[in-house]
Amino acid sequence: MARRATVVGSGPNGLTAAVTLARAGYDVQVLEAADTPGGGVRTAELTLPGFRHDVCSAVHPAALSSPFFRAFGMRRRVDWIVPDASYAQPLDDGRAAIAWRDLDRTAEELGRDARTWRAVVQPLSENLDAVVDMTGHQLLRVPRHPLVMARFAARMLQLGTRLARPTFATEEAAALLAGVFAHAGTALPTMASAASGLFLAAHGHTADGWAYPRRGASRIADALIDDLVAHGGEIETGRRIDRLDQLDWGDPEAGDLLMLDTSPRLLLTLPELPTRYIRAVASYRYGTASAKVDFALDGPVPWENPAVGEAPTVHLGGTWEQVAASENAVAAGRVSERPYVLVVQPSIFDDSRAPEGSQTLWAYIHVPPSSTLDPTELVTRQIERFAPGFRDRVLASAAMTAAQRSAYNPADIGGDILGGAFTLLQAVRRPVVSAEPWRTPAHGVYLASASTPPGPGVTGMPGWHAARLALADLAGVQVDLEDIFLE
Repeated sequence: MARRATVVGSGPNGLTAAVTLARAGYDVQVLEAADTPGGGVRTAELTLPGFRHDVCSAVHPAALSSPFFRAFGMRRRVDWIVPDASYAQPLDDGRAAIAWRDLDRTAEELGRDARTWRAVVQPLSENLDAVVDMTGHQLLRVPRHPLVMARFAARMLQLGTRLARPTFATEEAAALLAGVFAHAGTALPTMASAASGLFLAAHGHTADGWAYPRRGASRIADALIDDLVAHGGEIETGRRIDRLDQLDWGDPEAGDLLMLDTSPRLLLTLPELPTRYIRAVASYRYGTASAKVDFALDGPVPWENPAVGEAPTVHLGGTWEQVAASENAVAAGRVSERPYVLVVQPSIFDDSRAPEGSQTLWAYIHVPPSSTLDPTELVTRQIERFAPGFRDRVLASAAMTAAQRSAYNPADIGGDILGGAFTLLQAVRRPVVSAEPWRTPAHGVYLASASTPPGPGVTGMPGWHAARLALADLAGVQVDLEDIFLE
């Protein structure tokens, strides 16, 4: 009789763990609270028929560099769109800064900051595999690429402090960096936002850039599910697990496993956990939340600077100072009247997302945890700032507040989509300080979510690390990616 594995949560990390265990010979069952699988990689008609919107994540800069997805063959299983422009940052008066995959083009357009921009990102982009290896594990280990880590750390120390803005001579270059730093959902500048932003910016100037799947983020989940089912696994949707004693997940002494692609808080429903572990999980901090709005448009966004229309990902917020003011307001529990808005316009290169001649638009702002603020009007005004006439293009919209997101996905505590506050401390303590934080004190139970290293992002790596560790612990099998995917 095969050993059993129960996976709670069908996001990319849960599905990665499920695929790994199914390929290792386990009978795998995935339990998903929602009516459709996919977690953070779902696509649905949220506004009008024929308009396909990504429910959670939309663009995936780290997917094609993920060691797990590379071994899995995600590049050939999913049709990826790789735009020439990774991201854009419009400014007032029709100005804009664009991060092209072509670093030379980006630097040339940044004028006086050409040399500085190169110095910041080129050493990381040219050594992206080393950056991914360094950031893709628990940080409590000896680095395999110490020189690259030293360069990364030096830039993080510089750009995570008040030295960040004076590093650049122009508003354009500073704003371009601020927009990518603000993905971290923290105050600016901080070491954590610098680390996150440098990682993302490095991807922007590579051959794969900031890629995204044709037909929507759900194609990532579909590829993983197809492989899981092909190896005997199954998924049950509409099965919400609020307490782990609801589960009859097997006998850990016989090698059965429970993998949690959830908030660590679910672990607190287990009996007889050590007091020290309970305290650590209970004190694990969650961060700012996200409030999202999707638009169905009757045509392209009328950007004042046409080059912005070439970038699927657009960061709205203006200058470095304005973006920082917006993010610092959220950190203090307020929402700015001119918020930082992360916009994705996927249909400019993907005609499967909307009826002919129409467009879809995805956008979110950061808000305090559990906020009930509907972001539609704030987002609309901020887009109008850089694209006059946008409001007239809107056919329909659908908003999800932070409170609604928390109810929609119980892993998003308070609407935090990053699996926990993104700080330097919590980069190491995620959710506990351990060389192997995926393992819990409960025999046979493992965390496989973004609340474990390497944290947020559609990479599958938290699920891979958890499953690999579980196989070593309970099955006595040391596996590498090449072993799992050796057909």
